[in-house]
Amino acid sequence: MTTAHSAASAPGAPSSQPRSVPERAARLRALVVDDEPALVRVVAAYLEHEGFEVSTAPDGTEGLRLARLTQPDVVVLDVMMPGIDGIEVCRRLRTFSDAYVIMLTARTEEIDTLVGLSVGADDYLTKPFSSRVLVARIRTLLRRPRTGGAPEAAVAEPLRRFGALTIDPEAHEVWLDDQQIALTRTEFDLLDALSARPGTAFNRAQLIERVWGPGWFGDERLVDIHLGHVRHKLGDDVDAPRFVRTVRGFGYRMGPG
Repeated sequence: MTTAHSAASAPGAPSSQPRSVPERAARLRALVVDDEPALVRVVAAYLEHEGFEVSTAPDGTEGLRLARLTQPDVVVLDVMMPGIDGIEVCRRLRTFSDAYVIMLTARTEEIDTLVGLSVGADDYLTKPFSSRVLVARIRTLLRRPRTGGAPEAAVAEPLRRFGALTIDPEAHEVWLDDQQIALTRTEFDLLDALSARPGTAFNRAQLIERVWGPGWFGDERLVDIHLGHVRHKLGDDVDAPRFVRTVRGFGYRMGPG
């Protein structure tokens, strides 16, 4: 594991000079779970400077306790920790929280990314990283709507049906025949984007813009990974998909073959 000093490349904590932050930001809660004290201090300082209320934990057990207690909006979670590792923490977290999760890893092997995202993480960063980049990624995630439902004055969206698959954009629910399918928020958002315009092909960049937002920057393969999990949960055969189809050399679409 890399040292705490190299993991956050920004030089020390941000200036204590007061800055104006949106009123909403002051209500946002972040939880940082990592066993490197120096990294935790730097990341927490940046988040506090941005107006977040920050809790920190040195291990997975304490992280889960604080997650239940503080109900954070976003969790920054290290993969490699003694005791309960970050993968297992994320798996347990998803049983009671819909917080956005960004995983930190000192390992770049693709399998780490696949496993981390498969248990419900929304994004990841590889150490060493800039704390400013982390904060920017968090801000981008938090610009996405947290829950379904439209204002009372708005017209409710109809259910979207694709054979045995039913998507309820208002309730953020997905049903396959009579069984509800448990998707993470990111998985649902991707399926929502595709199903809103059936038959239309989207490339990775277009899906990134619709789901993560135009300000996001990072590895576009996140789209492939998350949609791979969606297909698996829907029982979609890659060679003969019923729902999410690959447009060779371009991207993805939903609709008849």
